[in-house]
Amino acid sequence: MGLNMKKVIYILGILAAAAALNSCVGDLNVTPIDPNANTADKALTDQAALDSYIAGVYLGFATSGYYGPNGSPSISGLDGGASQYVRGLYHLSELTTDESVCGWNDQTIKNFHYMNWTTDDTFIYAFYSRIFMQVSAANEFIREVKKLNFDPSLQNRYMDEARVLRAIAYYHALDNFGNVPFADENSVVGVTPTQIKRADLFDWLEKELKDIIADGYLPGKNSATYGHASMGTAQFLLAKLYLNAEVYTGTARWSDCANVLKDLMSAGYSLHTASEGTFNAYQELFLADNDKCTDEIIFAVEQDGLYTQSYGVTNYIIFASTGGEMDPAQMGISSGWGGLRTTPQFYDKFVSNDARNLFYTATQTKDIDDIGEFSNGYAFMKFRNINRDGSVGKEQGFVDTDFPMMRYADVLLMAAECQARGASIEGLAAFNQVRARAGLPSVSSLSLDEILDERGRELYQECWRRSDLIRFGKFTSGYTWQWKGEVKDGRDVESYRTLFPIPDSDRLANSNLEQNPGY
Repeated sequence: MGLNMKKVIYILGILAAAAALNSCVGDLNVTPIDPNANTADKALTDQAALDSYIAGVYLGFATSGYYGPNGSPSISGLDGGASQYVRGLYHLSELTTDESVCGWNDQTIKNFHYMNWTTDDTFIYAFYSRIFMQVSAANEFIREVKKLNFDPSLQNRYMDEARVLRAIAYYHALDNFGNVPFADENSVVGVTPTQIKRADLFDWLEKELKDIIADGYLPGKNSATYGHASMGTAQFLLAKLYLNAEVYTGTARWSDCANVLKDLMSAGYSLHTASEGTFNAYQELFLADNDKCTDEIIFAVEQDGLYTQSYGVTNYIIFASTGGEMDPAQMGISSGWGGLRTTPQFYDKFVSNDARNLFYTATQTKDIDDIGEFSNGYAFMKFRNINRDGSVGKEQGFVDTDFPMMRYADVLLMAAECQARGASIEGLAAFNQVRARAGLPSVSSLSLDEILDERGRELYQECWRRSDLIRFGKFTSGYTWQWKGEVKDGRDVESYRTLFPIPDSDRLANSNLEQNPGY
């Protein structure tokens, strides 16, 4: 977040304060605040205005900018689609693993799967920039709302909501980049930020999330508004923090993770098991009307084919997963982009009767002889722009399918892992719940290898795979897949690649930043 970022961040702060514009969806579809007519203190006079204001922070996860799918993207100099937040998260979390390859020749996109990225990679810079734009938007929101004279409980609820959104961004910074620039609402605007150590950012996030939970201002499941951060969102993120604590700090926190998971497991969430129409219950979580799956989805990034148009999020996942001889109509879209497929190593983790085995194989080869050829590698059919009754989303050029960033199934699988690693929690029954929904038999014991495979089967394309492989010690070495290390049979790569580099452009702009080891 060097000097070249500060101008962008300043502008975003104004825009976030200004408006959600007409690209908000559902409960975020609100009237914008006009920055030319109002300053924040004059505009933020009622709850509707606060809804407009915080919608701008949510939009940072959902779109590339405030003016259409590629109109005036918030990060100048980068393609609006490629610089979208969830698309960037997918690049770093999925393309670097056995789950996904992309065959395009777009700049350095293949380098993610080859695991040979460099410090000046455009796509890494794009996601890094998105993260800190989200942080800055949340910081600005908190600063302005603190100044207001509202009902304290309402005022604090909105600030805690923004704090959770900021924590999500900082969690992705912690997970992907380690030692990063840091600023909160108390930082002086315009001052070049200093770098925080990974373990110190962990401590800050832990305290922040525990304070938010203790505040009690965020709504629980039964009173939460879909698409908004809730108490469950904060608890889920804290559980993820503890789940990966040994990676982030060197000290395992399995019991702490289990204790948070116990709270989540008694918060009213459940697996989505009752299907309607032609799709099974698991598939319904990834369809155009998956906003109905509030039993399981804890937090989602909302999409709408008419009002929230983006070349990222699920629009990217669905369009890029469609190509070759596939019928785009089956995916609910107008045409495919022909990019994303899976490796044979990942596909082999599924049995044929697994309800989650949602791949197109008919005219595809299982092996990937040429990573640039879409017909090489089985294609994904998990996310679709189809409603559960079989009808197509609002339109075929942009999708209605929300991105479920946090799901209860993950909570159950985290519980299983905590038990397998020695924590006191009923993880085996939780694990078997997930398998039962998939139509698979129960198991009588838990092994770490099987837990990792089950996480892959349940959560693929949801941006957890890189983090999981690192935690299980199988990301850079100990497990290979096709084209890892830029050879067809795969090879181990350098251990320092468990972290991405701090982009050169930001280090040059901010002398406080040191590069991660190895780069």
